[in-house]
Amino acid sequence: MECGWNIKLYEAERRQEWDDFVNAARNGTFLFLRGYMDYHADRFSDFSLMAYRGNKLYALLPAHCTEDALCSHCGLTYGGMVTNEKMTAALMLQLFECVIKFVRSRTSVRKWLYKPLPYIYARYPSGEDLYALYRFGARLSERKISTVIPSGGGVSFSELRRRKVRHAVREEYTVSEEDDYAAFWDILEHNLKHRHQASPVHSLEEITLLQRTFPLHIRLYGVRSKDGRMLAGCVMYVTGRVAHAQYIASTPEGREGGAVDLLFSHLIREVYSDMPYFDLGTSVEEGGQVLNEGLIFQKEGFGGRAVMYDTYEMEF
Repeated sequence: MECGWNIKLYEAERRQEWDDFVNAARNGTFLFLRGYMDYHADRFSDFSLMAYRGNKLYALLPAHCTEDALCSHCGLTYGGMVTNEKMTAALMLQLFECVIKFVRSRTSVRKWLYKPLPYIYARYPSGEDLYALYRFGARLSERKISTVIPSGGGVSFSELRRRKVRHAVREEYTVSEEDDYAAFWDILEHNLKHRHQASPVHSLEEITLLQRTFPLHIRLYGVRSKDGRMLAGCVMYVTGRVAHAQYIASTPEGREGGAVDLLFSHLIREVYSDMPYFDLGTSVEEGGQVLNEGLIFQKEGFGGRAVMYDTYEMEF
């Protein structure tokens, strides 16, 4: 292809090459591994791309197509170009041009939805795609604000959060790693249905499948009462640099007793104290147009501050 790039559609026989590149990339996480991406292959028409220079793989684009858009990636928390250390700003501009030509030659879509990897996940700076988005006229179409705590101190817990932790200790709540996803999913589904009229992105069957596939990366922690009932929990997605709270839920009793406060005190200060970042997750609705002020107030009380999860839209 022009510009010295050879763009290929991902095929199943390239799975090992794909996964090996993700594991070695400067901005790869387990969400880009095919074992994670392909669990919902029935819901997304895969259009993932592999970009070579000569015979050398330089970049991957986890992606799928809808009727009108190339998306990277609506089934993942984030997407964007996965690259190695050889990627430069000039090469990224060339690559964007070649990807657009490749997609136009094989589909009728004329729009690209692009969710860049938040910088906290990359082990080495990799923002060349953000510059390319600007150069190709992409506009910011969605912005989700997440609350992140860096390791090594920073803003301390608020007095309200400390008081809630003390309350939970007095109630003799205990925190431990769990494997009872069914018990937690009951709490999670009830919360989402009655408080937000929503459902979890993953079904119980899907999250247990993913956990079995990625046991070191997907972990459940629960808070139980002194008589053994689960009162709250959190599913953590753990990458090389970020411990991310993917799902958080509590019973009414747990909310009253400070169960989530005790849980995050334990995770932040003990379990993941050595991780560069602890990400408490987003606190917005309607693509970022509505801020859930109560939720983000709670998260900021643990010392977290803002990191963006963005989506860009580009016509081509």
